[in-house]
Amino acid sequence: MDYDATSAAMFDPAVLGPTVDYLFELARGGPALEFAVGTGRVALELSARGLRVSGIELSPHMAEQMRTKPGADSVQIAIGDMTTTRVKGPFKLVYLVWNAIMNVTTQDEQVAVFENAAAHLESGGCFVVEVGVPTQVRSRLGELGHVFAMDDDHVGIDTLDDPVAQILSSHHWFEVNGHLVHGSAPFRYVWPSELDLMARVAGMRLLHRWAGWRKEAFTSESASQIAVFEKNALRT
Repeated sequence: MDYDATSAAMFDPAVLGPTVDYLFELARGGPALEFAVGTGRVALELSARGLRVSGIELSPHMAEQMRTKPGADSVQIAIGDMTTTRVKGPFKLVYLVWNAIMNVTTQDEQVAVFENAAAHLESGGCFVVEVGVPTQVRSRLGELGHVFAMDDDHVGIDTLDDPVAQILSSHHWFEVNGHLVHGSAPFRYVWPSELDLMARVAGMRLLHRWAGWRKEAFTSESASQIAVFEKNALRT
């Protein structure tokens, strides 16, 4: 599967540029570690700027696609689960972007992601999480799903499967090279306050919360968040 073809919009310089700019700033010269590195959309850009970048990726297929790209030899990839997999560190920056914390579908496992991030960070290092802000807790009576994308080459629908466990499923239909590609997966949405508590459990504290990569102010109307957590100096 050509993973990049179904996420072409995320490679747009208007989207990717501010992401890389802010992460580069937070890395303070590196090294940096990406959880769920995927096909290297962000990691390769940071590496090209001179940072030493490592990544953890669950899918060997995505990692293989990354290794075909220019500069991939400079990024060390470990195949494994971001809740438990360890790589040699420590790091000044660990980051998890594009809603990937929601790929972990229990609260205990999401806490484990924070704990694993903290274990990789040096004292004073930062863990960055990019994730959407939940806007729909319970479907209206009789509503089967919520259409969140309706473009010429992409239709996206969310269904709320279990509001108690905070589980929704995202269903996507993409037009790729003249073919219809469909994919569905479950996710666990997470509240901003819940992220902050997970960070505290892992020995980190909230440093910043932005609405976007350009450091837009986060408000009650924000649909997404960039949460920056700092590892406490006394936590090892």
